[in-house]
Amino acid sequence: MPRALWRRRRTTDSPRPAGRRWAGRLRRSSTFARQVLLVRVGRRDGDLRTTDLALPEHRYADRQRRRYGLDRLGRSSLRVDRSEIEAVMPVSPALPPVTHADEASSRSIPLLPGERTVARRMKFGLVNACTLASLMLGMLAIFQAMQGEVRIAALCLIACVAFDGLDGALARRLNVASPFGAQMDSLADMCSFGLAAPVVVYASLAGSVSTAAAAVACALVAACAAIRLARFNVSPKDGRFFCGVPTTMAAAVLAVTVAIGLPVPGPVLVAGVALLAFAMVSSFPYAKLARLVKLPPWLWLAPVIGALVDIRLTFALIVVGYLVSGPVLWLRQRRTA
Repeated sequence: MPRALWRRRRTTDSPRPAGRRWAGRLRRSSTFARQVLLVRVGRRDGDLRTTDLALPEHRYADRQRRRYGLDRLGRSSLRVDRSEIEAVMPVSPALPPVTHADEASSRSIPLLPGERTVARRMKFGLVNACTLASLMLGMLAIFQAMQGEVRIAALCLIACVAFDGLDGALARRLNVASPFGAQMDSLADMCSFGLAAPVVVYASLAGSVSTAAAAVACALVAACAAIRLARFNVSPKDGRFFCGVPTTMAAAVLAVTVAIGLPVPGPVLVAGVALLAFAMVSSFPYAKLARLVKLPPWLWLAPVIGALVDIRLTFALIVVGYLVSGPVLWLRQRRTA
């Protein structure tokens, strides 16, 4: 019987067989995509940290093997590694990231780097004990200032400065310097020099100036000390100069000023406290103590003789000279650059 005229004969030019061939290729290439697009399923007890991979049903897996001839090609030829799947597998933002045991152990930082012997641990404890002693003396200075004993509080601050310099020297000499010690020293300096020193100065200014002016000046010291310590931890270190007046030196100046009873008017003292606070966060270079020690001996003889004549005037001249040295060095570096 002849074929009807309205029925089109299928030829190789028809897009239908080609469409079937392309669809078959897409279905075969989607094997990796189906393994990638797996769903993370939490356990019934609500623990989202442990996740499992939802596997396809057995009938679909068997159907894929029969349809695409996986039994002939071999299952090992189309097997995908689990790490490749996890690398491109979408993760829900509601689920926390899975941290492997080796990654968690690699992120832990020991408190004492290097060899952990009993002798090094004892040295490490001695250095941190000096830091804690500085912190406790700062707390004692606050308590004494609250009781009105400003001279004793100032002497406690001077002892804080001594212990703060001792812990760093011991850490370098005993070879037990660590990031933990550096951070602990910064926290202790903030408590001793950033909080205790302003409290002692505020107690010493009571009655001589207005309460608001004394509070503002002491608050500036606390804020600038925090900025100075944070900047020191993240900025590159210079072996010759400090960037701004160090917090320890500023606290030592304030403590000695209160201890010796510098005979200056109250407003001048408040202005000096505010100026010292701004000097801590300035960018002027100030020489370190190790650089000052290398000065000629006759320069050290002048302050000693001046202290025997008038200790208050000599101390004021030394402080003013050190504060002025920063802008002078900065101008000198600008001209030579």
